[in-house]
Amino acid sequence: MKKIKKLEFHCELKAQSYSELNASEWELVQQALEARNRSHSPYSKFQVGAAVRLANQTIIQGANQENAAYPSGLCAERVALFAAGVQFPNMTFEALAVCVPDTSTNLPFPCGGCLQVMAEYEYKQQSGLELFLIYPAEELVFRAESTRHLMPFSFNESHLPE
Repeated sequence: MKKIKKLEFHCELKAQSYSELNASEWELVQQALEARNRSHSPYSKFQVGAAVRLANQTIIQGANQENAAYPSGLCAERVALFAAGVQFPNMTFEALAVCVPDTSTNLPFPCGGCLQVMAEYEYKQQSGLELFLIYPAEELVFRAESTRHLMPFSFNESHLPE
């Protein structure tokens, strides 16, 4: 058996200003920015919004939903993706935009749980989900063509026993 000597991967995100987005991309970004207003974040005070665009061009919004029993809350990305999955069960997800508060100095990077859910949808639909990570403090959007660029070793049903 050959031994793996080295594994390499890199993450490439393309940064764009808001003015460089086309009309469809800007609409998705605006929907994510607006979704923050429906965040329920009384504990962290960290409002996150998300919006997923489907193949039929429908946009579904999500916002983080916190709970006093912290593990019971849910991130904005999963709220949007799960809502879209319920409302449009056989529709391809084309793009997902995620934004953090205007005052945040951290890049809008999804957590591992959200990346795993995105990877599952990519696996299910056999196509990438373009990501728009919105950094409002600088009016920038970081783009990734697929979750695979952010989480190259994701887990999916092919890893499960038959």
